[in-house]
Amino acid sequence: MKKGDKVRLTETVSGSGCACKIGPGDLSKALGGLSLLSDPNLITKLERAEDAGVYKLTDDLAIVQTVDFFTPVVDDPYAFGQIAAANALSDVYAMGGKPLTAMNIVCFPVKAMDISVLREIIAGGLDKMREVGVVLVGGHSVEDKELKYGLSVTGVIHPERVVQNTGAVVGDKLILTKPLGLGIINTAVKSNMVDGETAARAITIMATLNKTASEVMLEVGVHAATDVTGFGLLGHGGEMVSDTEVGMVIHSWAVPYLPQAKGFAEMGLLPGGLYRNRDFRAPMVEVDEAVPRYLADIFFDPQTSGGLLISVAAGKAPELLSRLRGKGVSEAAVIGEIVSQPKGKIIVK
Repeated sequence: MKKGDKVRLTETVSGSGCACKIGPGDLSKALGGLSLLSDPNLITKLERAEDAGVYKLTDDLAIVQTVDFFTPVVDDPYAFGQIAAANALSDVYAMGGKPLTAMNIVCFPVKAMDISVLREIIAGGLDKMREVGVVLVGGHSVEDKELKYGLSVTGVIHPERVVQNTGAVVGDKLILTKPLGLGIINTAVKSNMVDGETAARAITIMATLNKTASEVMLEVGVHAATDVTGFGLLGHGGEMVSDTEVGMVIHSWAVPYLPQAKGFAEMGLLPGGLYRNRDFRAPMVEVDEAVPRYLADIFFDPQTSGGLLISVAAGKAPELLSRLRGKGVSEAAVIGEIVSQPKGKIIVK
């Protein structure tokens, strides 16, 4: 590919899906039985599949660390850079942290693609970092046949204000801050089946930071939260209730999703990660027979730079929802609640 040639980044990606993420089942097998170092200052535990690592430095200061990178989900290099950066920063925001610095992670086919493409990708990432005052301090790059980009991010948080993916309380309402269906739309993009308006809306959603949602949930006070990314709504929801004393009910009719994802799902145009997510979480998920198949597919759909799933006391839910919408998180919605039974399960009605 030479300078000036039209770039279709998604054509360079092998396989299908939104971000070529290893499935939760494979990760569980890889990590199972490994002896992990313990440290009293480590606030988050790897066993709980938290969004980021949190390490206590002092009584009032902890660092938050995360890393995320993936193959292109859109064709525009600049937009891809924005999305990858927003996605990496999201893990810090999901835990209520403030990202401070970042390092680029680049895998680039130097012999097959003009370096101007990489410049545009990095420019997109830089602009997202600049939007929230995150400083790029370095990075690492390797030559690779398949393009990948992302960030390693370091942030800070008060040790007593960490929002983890567990801690939901019976009676809590569940709020989702972004619509689903991004993985399905991205898969359709690779097949050249998505109109410009739909593609543009998906890009806008994926490039939108979860900063505002994070700040609002901290102001209101919540019990638990996670960002909805590669494991889908039901996969990440499963992390919130797995091996706990609570369960989760999802009201299918209340969940926001991109309308165009319905048609593609009904056609069977689904990312590979969706099947892996469903296979892994099937034992803990019960979907009512009245729920359309396409909706169940959308709930397992792997998201790229998705929204936050927040568990908040019922009495605070109206205030949280109102504040979110008032500050521009316009598609936030109450989609379910935390229940006492069945423990460790998700019911989709």
